[in-house]
Amino acid sequence: MNKHVSPKMNRRAFVIGTAAVGAGLAIGLDLPFGGPAVVRAADGSPEVNAWVVVKPDDTVVIRIARSEMGQGSLTGLAQLVAEELECDWSKVTTEYPTPGQSVARKRVWGDFSTGGSRGLRSSQDYVRKGGATARVMLIEAAANEWKVPASECTVAKGVITHKASGKTTTYGKVAEAAAKLTPPADVKLKDPKDWTIAGKGLLRLDTAEKTTGTMLYGIDVKLPGMLNAAIKDCPVFGGKLKSYDEAKVTGMKGVKKVVKVGDTAVAVVADTWWHAKTALEALPIVWDEGENAKVSSASIAKWLAEGLDDTQPAYIGNKNGDVKAAIAGAAKKVEAVYNYPYQNHATMEPMNATALYTADKCEVWCGTQNGEAAFAATLEASGLPAEKCDVHKVMPGGGFGRRGQTDYVRQAVMIAKQMPGTPIKLLWSREEDMAHGRYHPITQCKMTGAFDANNNLIALHYRLSGQSILFSLRPEALQNGMDPAAFQGVAQSGEAAFGYSVPNLMIEHAMRNPHVPPGFWRGVNVNHNAIYMECFMDELAQAAGQDPLEFRRKLMGNHPKHLAVLNAVAEKIGWDKPAPQGVYRGIAQVMGYGSYVAGAAEISVTDGNKIKVHRIVASTDPGYVVNPAQVERQIAGSFVYGLSALFYGGCTVKDGKIEQTNFDTYNSMRINEMPKVESVMVPSGGFWGGVGEPTIGVAAPAVLNAYFAATGKRIRSVPLRDQNITFA
Repeated sequence: MNKHVSPKMNRRAFVIGTAAVGAGLAIGLDLPFGGPAVVRAADGSPEVNAWVVVKPDDTVVIRIARSEMGQGSLTGLAQLVAEELECDWSKVTTEYPTPGQSVARKRVWGDFSTGGSRGLRSSQDYVRKGGATARVMLIEAAANEWKVPASECTVAKGVITHKASGKTTTYGKVAEAAAKLTPPADVKLKDPKDWTIAGKGLLRLDTAEKTTGTMLYGIDVKLPGMLNAAIKDCPVFGGKLKSYDEAKVTGMKGVKKVVKVGDTAVAVVADTWWHAKTALEALPIVWDEGENAKVSSASIAKWLAEGLDDTQPAYIGNKNGDVKAAIAGAAKKVEAVYNYPYQNHATMEPMNATALYTADKCEVWCGTQNGEAAFAATLEASGLPAEKCDVHKVMPGGGFGRRGQTDYVRQAVMIAKQMPGTPIKLLWSREEDMAHGRYHPITQCKMTGAFDANNNLIALHYRLSGQSILFSLRPEALQNGMDPAAFQGVAQSGEAAFGYSVPNLMIEHAMRNPHVPPGFWRGVNVNHNAIYMECFMDELAQAAGQDPLEFRRKLMGNHPKHLAVLNAVAEKIGWDKPAPQGVYRGIAQVMGYGSYVAGAAEISVTDGNKIKVHRIVASTDPGYVVNPAQVERQIAGSFVYGLSALFYGGCTVKDGKIEQTNFDTYNSMRINEMPKVESVMVPSGGFWGGVGEPTIGVAAPAVLNAYFAATGKRIRSVPLRDQNITFA
């Protein structure tokens, strides 16, 4: 029975009556867990509370507000709810509520955003309470029926028992009565050591539908009378649409309409997407590309290099001691400059959304990482109030941060608004998707380390120059102009803290924002900061004539959790034993998204430029592990992403445009290139860290450090394709 229920493709009414919500998404978080008035699901089954619907046949429907993108959040969240609910896991199904419903109910489901490895860790408390509250109410309903104290009743797998009388009942039989009860003011959550559903490597709830091809993705949406749209936006970010000659394509097969989309784009609407795309390619378009058309990768690199100069302004994110004085008086110093390129999310499914607009209602069907943001974009583009809009989440064919943005949703609504009453599916071409991404930020980093006469590291100066994602996407989150997220992995404290103690330290960011827009790219700033810091740590170890592992250990005495994962991965890779003949090792560690991670790689190199990654090991301490099997898969998947980025992932700019427009120029690693992946979980408890993003950061530096061990050559610029280095 376990499965995720995809939404039906029709114009559904709200589950409950809606009222105007004047404050829209500014409404404060309110998480009521039930009440005397019975709220019913679409099939009439009662909600015990917003998270739990129990059907008469004992099927339990668990609502999941976060988005499933292959990372396993849907199953993990369901496990947490089911654990506290004490239901029969084999009878659990899940469904997405809509953000429109949530807003109408004072944001009863809380945050819909899925990113930053926060899907489980930032909602675990209130979803667990949702399950526990429902359990208490269901038991109370049974006790009331039997006229016995609820304290005398127990429950296991959805069966409630009163041992003294021998009476039993099931959740499905008392759900109606439970839904009428006032929820308890407070509930006690289980100690994780007592988990029986959470903490187990259970099969995912979405696997069967994805395997059989019955899962509905955004690209699969079909509505009665639906038309299809293809779009072209100005290829230079910041440019505008100047003109187009509609007459040239109006007579082409299937074409229904040519529409302007905002100030920068034009779309063709046709009976099929292929007809729309064919006509769009034939449409004469004139762009006003503006001054940004003069920008190139070389000009961006030059500008960022200027930011490495100490005389240029910079924000200080981590500091102690007097770095400049310590470096000036050092017995020896080491200096290196690294750089990291733009990288595309390159999701398998290009951006798409289906919109249906009338004067009284606007609905959107799409894969999104943030249902509420998609809902806000729908309100803005349609001009309709919240009670007349909704967004139906369907599975996205990849996200990695890209579907946290809503440009494609806004475009779909703007097109549909010009054809009222007709459902319009907007699907970006692969080329459009690659040319209009929100890219991993481009950065450079200059690092200087200084030693005393005894080869003790006494100073470290880390100067980052490059883009700020928050400056572009969330300027309100800047702190006196500084982007705190730029210091992920090297921050003074918090969920992405620096793991070394150096007497004199300065970590700073010279913010420089080219016109190509940055975005939250899986792993985000941890990725380049981990490469810069961990590869430079190896350079420092070499300069000091010390083993890279031992050199790190000496600096990590005040960082026991960082050290624990480093030791765990070193033990797993066999660092203290000789590697096989011709095989070389590299190691790295970082903290990101509340979790401590380390990685170690074994590689061989032929002809100096062909790398075979034989084995890569990760250790992680995320505090708690909800589904260990899924954590293993997340680690393996993150290494696919991290290694693809290292070898292939780089976007270049020419005439203001991104040059890589398809997979022939923006490659991804293949199965035969994938190494054996091993994982070590060392959850220490007491905190909730992320899983899907942190381990990406250690893949590249572990391999780069191993490459130096094999060849004696330092690689300080990625992707490796630009160094003529490939997979063997």
